[in-house]
Amino acid sequence: MNKYIFVSGGVCSSLGKGVAASSIGALLESRGLNVRMVKCDPYINVDAGTMSPYQHGEVYVTDDGAETDLDLGNYARFTKGRLSLANSITTGQVYDSVIRKEREGKYLGKCVQVIPHITDEIKSRIIAVAEEESDTDVVIIEIGGTVGDIESIPFIEAARQIIHEQGKNNAISVHLTLIPEVAGGELKTKPTQHSVKTMLEAGIQPDILICRSPVMLDEATCRKIALFTNVDKDAVFTSPNIDTTIYQIPIILFDQELDQVILRKMGVESRHADMRPWHSVMERFSSRQGKVRIGVVGKYMEIHDTYTSLYEALFHAGLECGVVVETVKIDSSSLEGIENADEILGKNAEGGNIDGILVPGGFGQRGINGMVKAAQWARINKKPYLGICLGMQIMIIEWARNVLAWPDADSTEFTPDSKRPVVSLLEEQVNVKNYGGTMRLGASETVNVEGSHIFTAYGEKRISERHRHRYEFTNKYKDEMEKSRIKFSAFTPDGSLVECTEWPSGHPWGVAVQFHPEYKSKPMAAAPLFRDFIAAVKKNK
Repeated sequence: MNKYIFVSGGVCSSLGKGVAASSIGALLESRGLNVRMVKCDPYINVDAGTMSPYQHGEVYVTDDGAETDLDLGNYARFTKGRLSLANSITTGQVYDSVIRKEREGKYLGKCVQVIPHITDEIKSRIIAVAEEESDTDVVIIEIGGTVGDIESIPFIEAARQIIHEQGKNNAISVHLTLIPEVAGGELKTKPTQHSVKTMLEAGIQPDILICRSPVMLDEATCRKIALFTNVDKDAVFTSPNIDTTIYQIPIILFDQELDQVILRKMGVESRHADMRPWHSVMERFSSRQGKVRIGVVGKYMEIHDTYTSLYEALFHAGLECGVVVETVKIDSSSLEGIENADEILGKNAEGGNIDGILVPGGFGQRGINGMVKAAQWARINKKPYLGICLGMQIMIIEWARNVLAWPDADSTEFTPDSKRPVVSLLEEQVNVKNYGGTMRLGASETVNVEGSHIFTAYGEKRISERHRHRYEFTNKYKDEMEKSRIKFSAFTPDGSLVECTEWPSGHPWGVAVQFHPEYKSKPMAAAPLFRDFIAAVKKNK
C-alpha cells in the first residue's frame, strides 16, 4: 500500500514548506524508497502561467508543459521522482473539473458541494499520483498557504479524509511552524501551540512537528512543545536558520533522525541511509576558492523568487567549478538612462567589475534596451555571456543593431510594425487569444551542431530541454546574419527553428538558447550550459 505524508504550515507563510517537503523526500530516497511529490495550491488560477512574477515568483515548467509553482523546482532539485501536470493541483483545476462534470450530468442531479465533491476531486488527484507508477512507495503532499486560511480548508479536509481512510500507518501529518525570538533572545512556543490547535480544529493531529527557529531547540523546549501539542517528544524537530545553503537542510534533519521517526510511524522497515551525495555537496561548498561576479540583467530583480531556478543553477555551476558565484542583480531599466554601461558593469561600478553577463527570460517591452546594452558590453569587452529565452532574442537584436548596422532591428513583441523584425511571433501563435498554457511549452528535442559551444557543453548531438515562449528568430534574416559571422549552433530536428546562437571565435564564450536549461539543474549535476558558462568566466577572469 502507498504511504502518504501531508506537509502543512502554520503561523505565517514563507517558512520553507517546500524545502522541508523536498528534504523529507531526499531523506526517504536516501533509504531506497521511491518518492513522488505533489503541491496543492489554494489559488483559483488554473496554473501559475498567467501570474505576475512580482506576485508569485517564477513559473516552473515540467516536461509535459505544465506551468507550475516554484516549489516543484525544489522538488526537482532535491528528489528524483518524475514531475508533470499531475503533481501540481490548484483550486482552479479542481473547481474547473467539478463544474465540467456537473454540466455533463455526471453527478446525476445531486447538489454539488465542497464536501464530498470538491474534496473527492482533490483526493482522486492525489491518489492518481500514487497509482500512476507501480513502484511508488511514498507520496509527499505539500499543502500551500497557512493553516487557518479560508482558501486551504478544502485541501486540509481532503488530507484529513485520506489520513482517516488510509489509517495512521499509511498516512501521516507533518506540520511546519515558527518559533519566533523576542527581545532578549527568548524563544516563544505559543504560536506553534496555536497553530497545532488550528490543525486539531480541522480534525488533524500532527504526527511530526518541524519548528523553524533562529537556533536549534534545546531538549526542554522540545519537551514543552510536545506536551502542549500532544506530539511525541522525539517527533519535534528543528529547522534552524542557516548561513550556508538550503542543501544542508536534509543533513540537519537526518542528524536529528527525522527519517527514522517517519519510517517508524508509517510502519516501514528501517533501511540503511546513503547520505553521501548530500555530504559531497557540502564538501564542495566548503572547498570553493575565489569568486566570480555574474551580472543578471533582467526585468523582475526586486523579488528573488522570480528567478529561483536560475540562481540555483548558477550556484550548482559554482559548486562544480569550485568557485563562489556572486549574483549581482541588475534591473535592465537602469542601463537605459546611461551613456556608458561601464558605470554599472565596469570596474568603477559599485562592488567592482562584472565578470560575466546573464540575460534571463521575460515578457514585455520594459527594460529591453538595457538588456541590449548589457549584451553589447559583454561582446565588446569580451566577457562571457549566457542568454536564456529572451536572452537569446536580445543577443540577436544587439548583433543586428550594432554589427549589421540595422538600428531598427527589433522583435514584433516590442515593436509590432518593426521594419526589421529579426524576432517574431511563432506561426502557430498568431491567432492565439487565450494566454494561459498556449505558449511553446515543455520538453522539445534540439539538434546541436558539432564543434559549437553547446555541443561541447552537452557532449552529444541530440538533447531535450524545456521551452516557455511565443517568439523565435525570424529565419528570413538567417543568411545575412550568418555572413556577418554570428553562429546558429542548434536547431529543432526539422531545422525550422533556431535554438542556439553563439558569438564567433575571438570572443571567450557567448552562448544564448531559446530554452530554459536551469529547470533541469541539480546540486549534484549542474546544467551543462551553466557549468561551462561559469568555467569560461573563471578562466577569463
